[in-house]
Amino acid sequence: MVGNCAWCESNEVRTDEQSVYWELPDGSKAIEISETPTIVCKACGMVYQDETIVKEIEDQLYLINTKNLENIITFKALMEKPRLLKKNYFDFTS
Repeated sequence: MVGNCAWCESNEVRTDEQSVYWELPDGSKAIEISETPTIVCKACGMVYQDETIVKEIEDQLYLINTKNLENIITFKALMEKPRLLKKNYFDFTS
């Protein structure tokens, strides 16, 4: 169950997998992350990622060696990259 749209609060939402574009934490380049879990609202047309997916991506990009990261990578492959650290020490919210 997806719930309501975060933008217009409509219940006409569905899940999908789409490409997103992310800047690496060091600002060296942007990458395409394909097949990323996405929410699509039929009412307002907004396409976005749930906050948990955004946090997963951001944490993973802090925790892996991004120096030789491909320009295009699937969400699953990104999440499977070996981590250099156990947790994101730059996230002071948790």
